[in-house]
Amino acid sequence: MSSLTRVILFTDTDGRARFREERLPLDQGTPAARLSALQPATGLQLRESPVGFRSAFHCTESPQWLFVLRGRMEIGLQDGSSRVFGPGEHFYSADTLPAGATFDPTVHGHWSRQVGDEPLVTAFVKG
Repeated sequence: MSSLTRVILFTDTDGRARFREERLPLDQGTPAARLSALQPATGLQLRESPVGFRSAFHCTESPQWLFVLRGRMEIGLQDGSSRVFGPGEHFYSADTLPAGATFDPTVHGHWSRQVGDEPLVTAFVKG
């Protein structure tokens, strides 16, 4: 059975953002057009970030898919690790603030930045 790798940015039990990967089965459709199960979505938002853009540490307000349409995006975590996503790549951002917690920029969330000499264009698909 075919599958895609779904990268998930999530809040771990210690309140810190981490990445994990899981397989998303393509077990529907036909042999010529394999499909995943239908994923829930409530809206689509597009964003363009100029060359030099970098955010402060923040949490995702509500889980969403992020698709890079143009340019490159780096996501950095509190532990110093980061991942770069390019055109056609995606991840599921679910690193929400733990229930009852007050945001602490030394513990919670991630930062993002545009990488390279081309503006970053992303699509957010709200879950």
